[in-house]
Amino acid sequence: MKIKLSLLAFLFVTVSYAFQFQLSDDAEASVLTFGPGNSLNDAFGHNAFRIKDKAKGIDIVYGYGQYDFDAPNFYLKFARGKLNYLISRHFYSDIFNYYSRENRTINEQVLNLSTEQKQKLFHYLEDNYKPENRKYLYDFFYDNCATKIRDVLSTVTNNAITFKKPESFEPKTFRTLIYEHVDKNSWGSFGIDVALGSVVDRQASANEFMFLPKYIHAFFEVSKINGNEDLVKSSNVLYKRNTDNSSGFIFSPLVILGLLAIVILFITYKDFKGQKRTKWLDVTLFSLTGTIGILLLLLWFGTDHTATWQNYNLLWACPLNIIVIGQLLKAKIKNWVKSYLKFLVIMLCLMTMHWLIGVQVFAIALIPILIALAVRYIYLVKYFNS
Repeated sequence: MKIKLSLLAFLFVTVSYAFQFQLSDDAEASVLTFGPGNSLNDAFGHNAFRIKDKAKGIDIVYGYGQYDFDAPNFYLKFARGKLNYLISRHFYSDIFNYYSRENRTINEQVLNLSTEQKQKLFHYLEDNYKPENRKYLYDFFYDNCATKIRDVLSTVTNNAITFKKPESFEPKTFRTLIYEHVDKNSWGSFGIDVALGSVVDRQASANEFMFLPKYIHAFFEVSKINGNEDLVKSSNVLYKRNTDNSSGFIFSPLVILGLLAIVILFITYKDFKGQKRTKWLDVTLFSLTGTIGILLLLLWFGTDHTATWQNYNLLWACPLNIIVIGQLLKAKIKNWVKSYLKFLVIMLCLMTMHWLIGVQVFAIALIPILIALAVRYIYLVKYFNS
């Protein structure tokens, strides 16, 4: 069945270009906005173009969010920010069935394009779907499935679109926009807050809001084309998501890391009462924070991810912690380690300042761990100085 569909798709492209396939005057071009899904990968939604022409028997959806799984070293390229994404093409019925099964809202905005503009958009998408043109270098904020919709439409209309701000528009940072799709106390948000640097805490421009599919929908709804005509001719809800009020608070980062912090504080208290030091705890803490710090450095300097620059999570996850592990296994440590422990306390204070003055927003689930680390470091300073 898949082979037959592939052959049909191939023949469709071949015939389209062999005869410069012309849409009828009744053809419609629309933008589909798919609501968030349940996984982090789907949390931000998706956009796609729909070309529908009943007279010619066409109802095709083009999206810019497909992974190139055949790319060599796929996971390495993904980690380094060098992964190409692909334009995809599917029958609308297949797309509708998939997203409705996934319980994801589907909104459609029929575009107020002239026959010539619809034809140009159709040919542009078909040309983009050619094997030699399908790939593009993905960037989460600046070149993704949503921004492609905006940019392609601007291109085929010769920049005839004037993008307007929705009435509800208010200035926000990139991180705040992310929080609109992921709960601050979720593992997805925790990973994002740890991995992304202070660069995402700057205010996004109105145009940059459209890296999120829902803002493509919101901006398009009020934008103009060809002077003062509405860009959107009509809007429809094709499928409405059934709400799910389930909550996973018990297994949330704040609860799990809070419990770990309690364990660290309890062991530190027992050490204080017994005037001793639990070596395995110190080795574990320095190993984990040091390893995380090295990974953050690699994300900053070893990848093309622009959003991982200037990451002040390095103030608590210090890569230098790795070199201290050997000293922590000994009964007596060298004097430079004592100074280094004081340095770590200062770094935690600097991190707090960065948070308070708005240089960078950190994961709320880190609060109990930061408190536990501060208490542990202060205890170690006193222990080794006694």
